[in-house]
Amino acid sequence: MTQKNYTVLISVIVALGGFLMGFDSAVISGATPFYRETFGLRTGSMLIGFSVSSLILGAIVGNISAGKIADHFGRRKALMFTAVLFGASAISTALATDIVTFLIARIVGGLGVGIAILVAPMYIAEISPRRLRGTLVTINQLNIVLGISIAYFSNYYFQQTIADADLKWRVMLGVEAVPAIIYFALLFLVPRSPRWLMQKGFNDEAMQVLKKVNGGQAQTVYNEIDHSLKEEINKDKARWSDVFSSKMKVVLIIGFGIAFFQQITGINAIFYYAPMIFEMAGGGKDAAFMQAAILGVTNVVMTVAAMFVIDKLGRKPLLYIGATGICISMLIVSVSFFNARYTIDERSMEALVEEVTEMEPLPVHMENIHKLDELIGEPFDNETAFFSLVREKVGQDTYNVFKEIILKHSISINSMWVLIGLLMFVASFAISMGPVMWTLLSEIFPNKLRGLAISIMGFWNSIVSFSVATLFPVQLEYLGSDKTYLIYAIFGFLTLLFVWRFIPETKGKSLEELEEQLIK
Repeated sequence: MTQKNYTVLISVIVALGGFLMGFDSAVISGATPFYRETFGLRTGSMLIGFSVSSLILGAIVGNISAGKIADHFGRRKALMFTAVLFGASAISTALATDIVTFLIARIVGGLGVGIAILVAPMYIAEISPRRLRGTLVTINQLNIVLGISIAYFSNYYFQQTIADADLKWRVMLGVEAVPAIIYFALLFLVPRSPRWLMQKGFNDEAMQVLKKVNGGQAQTVYNEIDHSLKEEINKDKARWSDVFSSKMKVVLIIGFGIAFFQQITGINAIFYYAPMIFEMAGGGKDAAFMQAAILGVTNVVMTVAAMFVIDKLGRKPLLYIGATGICISMLIVSVSFFNARYTIDERSMEALVEEVTEMEPLPVHMENIHKLDELIGEPFDNETAFFSLVREKVGQDTYNVFKEIILKHSISINSMWVLIGLLMFVASFAISMGPVMWTLLSEIFPNKLRGLAISIMGFWNSIVSFSVATLFPVQLEYLGSDKTYLIYAIFGFLTLLFVWRFIPETKGKSLEELEEQLIK
């Protein structure tokens, strides 16, 4: 095997951690409607949001601990640990008999996400020859979006093939254990990071690894790493006070701002709840799961496109394109739901009762469903008013179980515009805010503070993401779909203003030039 092929193979194996991260993040979207019923979670409750966003909570802890784990145990062992966490989380969530166990298992999986998102690209960067480094590191990002897409298709498959609702969500979540086990096994083929080996004094082993990936350049690379490590010993460590000093004002505004707007525009709300959103647009479960899978494919295609154009068009033009697209697409979705009408007529009531009957519900549910006869012929143009009355008629328990079915048989909406809007939203994000944020963060901070500053921005980004994913079901329940998506559209417009006012163009500029321009 050639040196290049060997390095690519190692990078692909390590990047499977990115695949598991993406899968773990998105697979919950298909399981939510079913485990909600198993655990008796109230529709629109904060607990539903937390059951989804708890993964992010674990990821925050993983982010904080990733550096120490990787430095103490090594990059490879840290990645093996993430494989164990992913597998344990998948199995535990699939077997959970109560919501507390379920939440703990999700947080454990999030811990794996938080470690893998930092350690996998770190390892790839440390083992890759410089001429291949950029390309190989992007394999990890590509694997994340592939994991998201495969999760949607996996959910669609199990939605089609498993009839039992309780078994359905357990298989959806439990299947992740298979790639987690494969990942753990393949990591035994991966050598330890040469940089970490030299840090720990295993110089001979480090040289053997460098020969496999660098060939005749191994000694040169060895000397560079040795020089770098000696320089690090003599350097002052980065301090929080340095990051938040007055001369860092401009880059802090850029960093905190872009990390905030990347998440506040609602990307994780869309990814984590995609099938539920499409169901709320009047589609059945099968159609909703397939449309979610289309979102996943769009995300992959546009992420690949971003990789090709980010150094040609520049960072700022992509952000202009993305923010404009996010604003317009969320307006399309908001207006679609604003124009929706909710009516129960005799035909829809008959279809509703027939579908509910096929589910073999408890007699009390059937009795409550028939109370909707009182609403026949009464039109509503307000989503929250309609469902408030439905909840009052059928009771909270029946409402929790059958809201989506009642919605499907009562809503009149142009669902094609909802699909177009969401596809446009994901495409706009994937070609701009998704990849560009991390590129900008790696460019605007000075060398000495870059690692600490990016960690702080990543932590802030995760907090915003956690808040958005937790609050989304509550927003839908109490504000309605039209106002919820309008809020995201407004944030999209504010993102556009922020980019215009604060974001510099970094394309073609050296890190030293940017430091001179921004650090004053």
